Amino acid sequence: MYEPIRTKSVHRMADDTRNDIPHRSRGEELDIQLAGHLAALLAVTDELGETAAGELIARQVARLRGAPPARHAGLSGDPAEALHRKAHALAGRALVVAASRADTAAAILAAERMDAHAAALSGDPLVAAP
Repeated sequence: MYEPIRTKSVHRMADDTRNDIPHRSRGEELDIQLAGHLAALLAVTDELGETAAGELIARQVARLRGAPPARHAGLSGDPAEALHRKAHALAGRALVVAASRADTAAAILAAERMDAHAAALSGDPLVAAP
């Protein structure tokens, strides 16, 4: 029914070689994305002053990147409620990527952080749990 394509693609240059560009696997790309989400969560966690949770997040970032993360010293000046909302959203993004990557440790950590920030937003006194 359909005739096979007999000519080379017009979207490829004649001297184009596929080995010139380094390619990453899907898993490597997801690790980079997960480390980025966790690093952003770490910055907000540090700003909230949650040291124990920050250390847990920093360990995961170090595991994914192969080096310890740079700790953020700058403050945004946002109120605590806004920071908890931001942290909840970042933890949710990290959870989605961790689940896609099948990274159980990062997924559990992200889910725990989502719960902690949801509790902080609802006024639950059990917020201090890492």
